[in-house]
Amino acid sequence: MVNLPNALTLLRMLLIPLLVVVFYLPWKWHALASAALFGLAALTDWADGYLARRLGQESHFGAFLDPVADKLIVVVALVLLLQRHASPEFALPTMIIIGRELVISALREWMAELGRRARVAVSGVGKLKTSLQMIAIVVLLLFPSEVHPVLSAAGLVLLYGAALLTLWSMIIYLRAAWPELARPAALSHGAGQHKPPPGS
Repeated sequence: MVNLPNALTLLRMLLIPLLVVVFYLPWKWHALASAALFGLAALTDWADGYLARRLGQESHFGAFLDPVADKLIVVVALVLLLQRHASPEFALPTMIIIGRELVISALREWMAELGRRARVAVSGVGKLKTSLQMIAIVVLLLFPSEVHPVLSAAGLVLLYGAALLTLWSMIIYLRAAWPELARPAALSHGAGQHKPPPGS
């Protein structure tokens, strides 16, 4: 379970509290350090998947932990940035991105219970969304609006682009899962199985 790809994923998770601390440091270089930490996390996101495939070290633990680490650091970074950019214009793409992650995570878990998780595997649009999202967050961390208003605005534009791709990819996943979503519960879970309790 402890191999190089999983070690990189664990490193990404350890960077999350460090990112929060550095973000609030009252030093001149805190913006650069925050962007560098998030950029390092983004690199480990690419590297762990690549190395797992290249070295033949793919594992169930890594498959579980990798998306958790990705979502955690993105959500934490967006919450930090929302405090810096406390405005409806920034709140909108933030809510879209975080809300989409909740919806798709629940959808994948449900599809996995039905043995249909492959239908909602990561798509090309999802990968493009992730890349644009990472770039946008790095730009927004690196260029505070009070110091670099133009570059910060460019980062916000990139974040809106990521939010649009987020909605697009969510539609793709929901369409792929729709045959199961539209199927009666008795057929989806099997006639001899009990229905799940409310709220499960």
